[in-house]
Amino acid sequence: MSVERVQWYSPTLGREMPLQVVGHSGARVLVFPTSLGSCSEWTDRHMHRPEVLGVHLERGWIQMFCLHHVHEESWYGEHLHPGARAWRHLLYDRYLLDEVLPFTTSRNSNPFVIATGASFGGYHAACFGLRHPERVNRIIGLSGTYDIKRLTGGYSDNNVYACNPTDFMRHEQDPARLDAFRKQDIVLAVGRDDPACPNNEEFSGILWGKSIGNALRVWNGWSHDWPYWERMIRAYIAGHD
Repeated sequence: MSVERVQWYSPTLGREMPLQVVGHSGARVLVFPTSLGSCSEWTDRHMHRPEVLGVHLERGWIQMFCLHHVHEESWYGEHLHPGARAWRHLLYDRYLLDEVLPFTTSRNSNPFVIATGASFGGYHAACFGLRHPERVNRIIGLSGTYDIKRLTGGYSDNNVYACNPTDFMRHEQDPARLDAFRKQDIVLAVGRDDPACPNNEEFSGILWGKSIGNALRVWNGWSHDWPYWERMIRAYIAGHD
């Protein structure tokens, strides 16, 4: 199994940003870490072993690009104003769009892009995928929460709104963007007893209200931990069941 760590200075973020490349070909999978995780989180958790995604990677069906974050400078920077946290996240979004995606294309020209992550990584996958529906074909959120105002004490402004899928999808009216969303494959997997479940149900309903198909998959119990996420990603990496 090919696992490579790559790092460069991001002019967008003004700092070094590492990522990890796992596999050799196939659909390009952007993997977002959990809260304050790292780009090695999924390999540290052995998500590339045969029982999880190893077969997909070995056969060249997918290639994972495991990403780092700026959580301590954005949503978890509690010393910062919520609007400033959101602005830093928007710069991270620009880093993904202008630096990470071109890098993945330089390594692998497969046109199909998947965004995924567990817990806070699920938020990131949905936020990036829905901000750029023309660039992301499939979104797989595992136990995510899609209303970022839970980290701002309910505060919102233009920057927070732009980072908040629950809000910006609720009010989206652009016909071209709505058409792009309807071409995406969106999977929201969450445990029935997970506190995030009501938001997943609400968010799924917002999407259906815009005629944007999505697969809300509610698992038994809490299901908010790595053993569940292993089963979820293996079940949905190729699309909803």
